Amino acid sequence: MSSQSQEGSSGTSSSGSKMKDFNQRFRDLHKLRQKARKENHEQVVEEDRRSKLPKNHEAKKERDQWQVKELQDRKEAEDKGLNYERVRNLEMSADVTEKLEQKRKRKKNPDQGFASYEDMTLRQHTRLTAALDPDLDSYKKMKECVGGEQFYPTADTLIHGNHYPTTSAMDRLVKDVHGQVKRREQYHRRRLYDPDAPIDYINEKNKKFNKKLDKYYGKYTEDIKDDLERGTAI
Repeated sequence: MSSQSQEGSSGTSSSGSKMKDFNQRFRDLHKLRQKARKENHEQVVEEDRRSKLPKNHEAKKERDQWQVKELQDRKEAEDKGLNYERVRNLEMSADVTEKLEQKRKRKKNPDQGFASYEDMTLRQHTRLTAALDPDLDSYKKMKECVGGEQFYPTADTLIHGNHYPTTSAMDRLVKDVHGQVKRREQYHRRRLYDPDAPIDYINEKNKKFNKKLDKYYGKYTEDIKDDLERGTAI
């Protein structure tokens, strides 16, 4: 009788422990489900927020972070008495540094070739005005000498004979004109057509190709060409 009661009590305790383990696992699964639901909701909200942002938001964010880091590095270099550009170039590879330098030059003078005469005029005006070194003292003296009405003329103002340039201003003008002439002489002039030149080509592309051949191999084939022209070639 006692053995039966012991077996009954042990079966009851085992069933109770199984139920306890089941309830514990159920609570754990419920917590995991709640956690997954929360994370999923957060991800949906974040994805919806990103979808409403501009397309270049990520690139702009990275650029802002890079600019902040650059300002911090520049400040640290200045505090240490170092040249930031030199320190930055030492940390970069040579090809990256060259690309950055070319990009900086293009921004400084964005000349992408001929587009229109208006663009050419604007680039010329910008280049000339950037090279000017204004003399404020002469500016004030000329304003006092000429007068406000003549110094700031309107459409009805007659300004002929009222401007008196100084000798230094005329010297700067002459120097600038001579500089423009010197720079213009460095440009490649357009090659004129020579009607007496021998025609040994069939089109423009073949003409350029023959010029390249003559440049590199002309001195080796000069005798053969002369013999062919004279008819004495063997």
